[in-house]
Amino acid sequence: MAALEARLPTRGDLLATLNEGQRRAVVHGIGTGLPPGPLLVIAGAGSGKTNTLAHRVSNLIVHGADPRRMLLLTFSRRAAAEMTRRVERIAAQAMGADGEALSAGLTWAGTFHAVGARLLRDYAALIGLDPGFTIHDREDSADLMNLARQELGLASRESRFPTKGTCLAIYSRVVNAQAELAEVLRAAFPWCAAWQEALRGLFAAYVEAKQANNVLDYDDLLLWWAQMTAEPAIAAEIGGRFDHVFVDEYQDTNRLQAAILLALKPDGSGLTVVGDDAQSIYSFRAATVRNILDFPGHFSPPAAIVTLERNYRSTEPILAAANAVIALAAERFTKTLWSDRPSAQKPRLVTVPDETGQAAYVAGRVLENREAGTALRQQAVLFRASSHSGPLEVELVRRNIPFVKYGGLKFLDAAHVKDVLAVLRWAQNPRDRVAGFRVLQILPGIGPTGAARILDAVAEDPAADLAATEPPARAAADWPAFAAMAGHLRSRASPWPAEIEQVRLWYEPHLERIHEDPVTRRADLLQLEQIAGSYATRERFLTELTLDPPDATSDESGPPDRDEDYLILSTIHSAKGQEWRSVFVLNAIDGCIPSDLGVGEVAAIEEERRLLYVAMTRARDDLDLVMPQRFFVHQQAARGDRHVYASRTRFIPAAILDRFEQAAWPAARPSPHAGSATAARAPVDIGARMRGMWK
Repeated sequence: MAALEARLPTRGDLLATLNEGQRRAVVHGIGTGLPPGPLLVIAGAGSGKTNTLAHRVSNLIVHGADPRRMLLLTFSRRAAAEMTRRVERIAAQAMGADGEALSAGLTWAGTFHAVGARLLRDYAALIGLDPGFTIHDREDSADLMNLARQELGLASRESRFPTKGTCLAIYSRVVNAQAELAEVLRAAFPWCAAWQEALRGLFAAYVEAKQANNVLDYDDLLLWWAQMTAEPAIAAEIGGRFDHVFVDEYQDTNRLQAAILLALKPDGSGLTVVGDDAQSIYSFRAATVRNILDFPGHFSPPAAIVTLERNYRSTEPILAAANAVIALAAERFTKTLWSDRPSAQKPRLVTVPDETGQAAYVAGRVLENREAGTALRQQAVLFRASSHSGPLEVELVRRNIPFVKYGGLKFLDAAHVKDVLAVLRWAQNPRDRVAGFRVLQILPGIGPTGAARILDAVAEDPAADLAATEPPARAAADWPAFAAMAGHLRSRASPWPAEIEQVRLWYEPHLERIHEDPVTRRADLLQLEQIAGSYATRERFLTELTLDPPDATSDESGPPDRDEDYLILSTIHSAKGQEWRSVFVLNAIDGCIPSDLGVGEVAAIEEERRLLYVAMTRARDDLDLVMPQRFFVHQQAARGDRHVYASRTRFIPAAILDRFEQAAWPAARPSPHAGSATAARAPVDIGARMRGMWK
């Protein structure tokens, strides 16, 4: 032990790379001979919070804390693994092999859910839980919810009952927010309010089914843990296993997670939480900014607060603008981010005519940056909702700019968009069997065999023959509307682009039946309809969108296979924690930021303000906020123009405009492609040549 003490580093050795604020966080409560009191680290964007937390854990280990009695909670496995690696590296630098060996004992590091599962198995016998329980993922949970839904006869009601996915989302929000069902329905699911009592009965049946099957769902890992720690003796025992508890991204916790922490450490002894109230943007996941704002007051004396204000990411002008935006927040921990990276370039507020102009401006600037040495991967385009990137994605495909999108499917590859395009393709080319095969299976009661049989029957002229074709019995009710719509498209009874609206109106009832999130997907279809208006004909529209179709089919698409470089497209929510040299923020206008769906309450508006702040603080060197003067609004009535004339986001009032450079971009509208006359020539059978290649 004496040899180990002789090797303990001086304060300067371990802390030499830290700034003053980081040092205060790292040494809090160490060396006093008493357990450290509660600590809240308010870590501004780009302030090195992960490095600070890793140094605090390492410093405690170096000064004799047992890593086996430390609990480190994060929001992803990757974050937990990265934190553990950093702790091992820092401790090894301070203590050599001894530090590496000690830090390897940090075995209680993981997500809330992973740690909860582990503790539930340890205490299963004490709380009446079979330790052999299995854990359902979201899909399994939705299926079990659907079984309970079917058994209660809710699926056969005369009026449409919420789908299994919606039911699970409501249940999850009630559990994680620790809120009443009526409150959750009113705030987040108003269209389901009429089903309150039926949903209550469904959730009771769902819980019974889980217990009968000895399964826990994702939310149960927190709920059972919280219920377990509600017992004072059990809470004291679990809390006593850990001398130190660390929580990363505390602003993203929900009420259930906060309740667990306060039960484990009611006096705050050894409790350190790190986060930024200005980056609390996940209320749709039941996270609440109140957890971090109210944290100090849970203890007596109140928790110590250390604020990290030095930013290592952005230039001074970007931080000046971001500080000005967040300074107008109704309630926050006061901090002013600063940087030693001077720049003459202020963030740009760029006015463009409309979303088509916005797409052209961003694509052009991205290419300019690339030619100036900024790789595509060092640039990002951020947006409030996944559907907002639709026009830009089409423009990027047209300009052969590869991209990867996070926070939703690539626009043209989403199933519902492909369904609508398939209807148009089959109308354009009745011999396109692949399109017809997809379209027919949209109808209930028609599977692959039925679709193939119908295609054989209408091979000569589908539009003329569909009305006379006898469909499978299960599809009989939906067949007349489908046949009428197909005939209308084939006869060109309406001018383009009115045809795509006819397809959407026919498809929307099926959209609600097929998919769990019809509201979001309907927004995509309205966006597709708006994009179609920029093409002169149906043929041109389908051709342009097919020339270079996106390949991704997952929520987080990987890098394109055909190029070593690619632009980043991301929702702002998915971009938190990331940074790029150049950032473009789409639709910096009222109705988008803040969203027209998020302006009903002060709390919702304040979260939208934080969302813009998060977007702005992702930029290192260049930041463009783009403002289309004319914007397509998905929630407008079905009749009339869905475009509105937009105003600059309310979060950038006139009083702070001096932090920005204002510019206008006069986008040139593309002229319709002129058709070219073809001189009369003798026909050439190229198809025969193509077939002959394989003979």
